[in-house]
Amino acid sequence: MTKLVSGIAVAALMAFAMGGQANAQEQTMRKVTSGQPAALHGAMTQSQARRACSMEMRGARESKSAIRQKMTICMNDKMQGN
Repeated sequence: MTKLVSGIAVAALMAFAMGGQANAQEQTMRKVTSGQPAALHGAMTQSQARRACSMEMRGARESKSAIRQKMTICMNDKMQGN
């Protein structure tokens, strides 16, 4: 009888401890994700980046695949604000 009661008590304590830990993690995530997103200074939309990169690539004497790869890299950089 004593083992049964102590077993139930231990299980309840473990469940309580796990619940408290999950609650703390949830509160921490809520604090981290709340608020305004970080501003990307100089970032462009996809169409703006495509136009700017195509202007930079204009007149390049390279293969289409090389230009396409450089365009992709250029667009990613401009959309991230670099």
